[in-house]
This record gives sequence, C-alpha cells and structure tokens, in this order.
Amino acid sequence: MKKKLLHFIIPIFLVVVLSSFAWHKFYVSVTQIDYLPNKKRVEITSRIFIDDLEKALDKKYKKKFYLTSTREIENAEVLIQEYLKEKIKISINKKAQNIEYLAREVEGDVLIFYTKIAISKKINTFEIYNSLLTDIYKEQQNIVHLNINGNKNSFLFTNSDTNQKIDY
Repeated sequence: MKKKLLHFIIPIFLVVVLSSFAWHKFYVSVTQIDYLPNKKRVEITSRIFIDDLEKALDKKYKKKFYLTSTREIENAEVLIQEYLKEKIKISINKKAQNIEYLAREVEGDVLIFYTKIAISKKINTFEIYNSLLTDIYKEQQNIVHLNINGNKNSFLFTNSDTNQKIDY
C-alpha cells in the first residue's frame, strides 16, 4: 500500500515543483479615460497593483512606503501624486494639461487613483504618455481605454512604446 501511495505522490510532487519554476508574475496597470463634455472635464481612473507601485516608490524615493498599512509614511500621498504626474502626461489639442489628483481607494491588492482634467473646448487631438512602472519592470504593460467624443479606443503602453496620439 505504501509503495502504491509513493507512486502516486512522487509524480504529483514533481509536477508541482517543476511547474512552479515556470510561473511568472504578470505586470499590468489599467487606466480608463473618459471625456465628459457636459461636465467640462476628462476623468481618469488608474488601477495599479499595490506591491508594484510600492516597489517603484521605494526605489525612486529611497524609503519604505508600506502603502495602505498603518505604517504608511506620512507624505506618501504627495509623493504618489508626484510619481503619477511624472509617469502619466496628457496633451489636449497640442497643449500639455494639468492632471488634478482627486483621491485614491483600495480594492483588494489594487490601488485605484481618481484624477481629472478641466477642459471646456472640444477635443480635436489627444496625446498620452504612460510609463507607469516601466522603470521597475521591463515586462510592464499599461492598458489605457479611451472614451472621447463618442469614440472608444484601447492602447497598450510598454517599456519601448510610451506615447500615443489620436486625432478626432
């Protein structure tokens, strides 16, 4: 009986051990951008894994952030805002825009950031730069979904492809 049990357990053990070496984390962020002409603004919602953002902030500012914990550093919010402004830039009608930080919330292991751009003119051109976490992970992929002037587009930003321009 023990011999039969070993013949059963050893192959399962080997499969589990060997397959664990093939596992690789997927590095991704998702940003939704919506133009709301009736509210005269562009709303931006970004979703970033907490541990990935924490690693980027730790490296950039050379301190431990402990995001979303009771040990989070005092000025984390300000430094996060600086990081986001450096990593996401938007130009509308060929003019660089000020992205206003509104808030953040936690959903599981993801931080959700809410930002906006005040805009009263019709959008004719929209350019976006997104290099979130590409300084930490070469495999980082940043997906951006746009809903502008009734047109929906999706773009994939990578370490080597950080800019997109759309004409409307």
